[in-house]
Amino acid sequence: MLEKIKAVLEEIEAFDAKTLEEAEAFRVRMLAKKGLISALFNDFKTVDPAHRKAIGQQLNELKQTATEKIRTIKSRLEAEAGQGAEDKKQPDMSMPAVFDPVGSRHPLSIIRNKINTIFEKIGFVVSEGPEIEDDWHNFSALNFPEDHPARDMQDTFFVEKNPDIALRTHTSSVQVRVMETQKPPIRTISPGRVFRNEAISARAHCIFHQVEGLYIDEGVSFADMKQCLLYFAREMFGAGTEIRLRPSFFPFTEPSAEMDVSCSICGGPGCTVCKYSGWIEVLGCGMVDPNVLDNCHIDSRKYTGFAFGMGIERIAMIIYQIKDLRMFFENDLRFLRQFTSAM
Repeated sequence: MLEKIKAVLEEIEAFDAKTLEEAEAFRVRMLAKKGLISALFNDFKTVDPAHRKAIGQQLNELKQTATEKIRTIKSRLEAEAGQGAEDKKQPDMSMPAVFDPVGSRHPLSIIRNKINTIFEKIGFVVSEGPEIEDDWHNFSALNFPEDHPARDMQDTFFVEKNPDIALRTHTSSVQVRVMETQKPPIRTISPGRVFRNEAISARAHCIFHQVEGLYIDEGVSFADMKQCLLYFAREMFGAGTEIRLRPSFFPFTEPSAEMDVSCSICGGPGCTVCKYSGWIEVLGCGMVDPNVLDNCHIDSRKYTGFAFGMGIERIAMIIYQIKDLRMFFENDLRFLRQFTSAM
């Protein structure tokens, strides 16, 4: 038994390998289930009990020596292989540079950021709020009567089993929260995602994005609102843009108006974008109803204000001449790549 152990030990000490395959083959020869060292351990059962301690110790040392020898050889060969691969990866400095492709911003993000920047220049600050709102902030505080159609399930996504909680239908709810927590003067815009229970089509979606604005102070007039919105229109659509205000109705403003901008595509004669009218509707606006101010604990006898709201998708469709609203939500790379590097 001792002679067999000595012969195997000599073979281990003399072994060397030039490839990982040779090292692995040697490991199998020595340490596999049917290898030489495993065979010696099987023969150990027949050793005289008086010599088992000494022989068992030598067998363990033999196995440890084989394991360590194979590990050392494999480590050396792997390091050499890695170094060789590293040498092969040295760059060819004469080759032309390859630049990584530049990503893109979503068109809605581009328009939202531009709207925010325009109003921030004249002192408005950005306010945000939750997308899941209670009835008070989404409807009641904004002067919506109990029988208003917007409260109906056809227009609003209510949370199941709780009719007082719903996905917000406009970002006016953020304005209510601002009025409840801040004292005038207040000058804020509220960009965000809103939800309405509408059929999805080329011109409508159950999810869309708004930017709503609010200005409250002493002596704020309808003329102030008109000049503010004229400034916005010319910054957004071009210096030559004109606006017109048409009477309308919103529960939270009185008087209320719809604002149109002169068509920047045709310049006035008419085209398919403006439906041959020369004007494009872009937002709703009006003077804040005194009831809304009182609901938010702002003295309507001392303060007045105006509010406005616009759809980001609507403006993006005008600026980029996009005819199908659904394209904003489909994540089609062919569409998004058109806005590469746009800020």
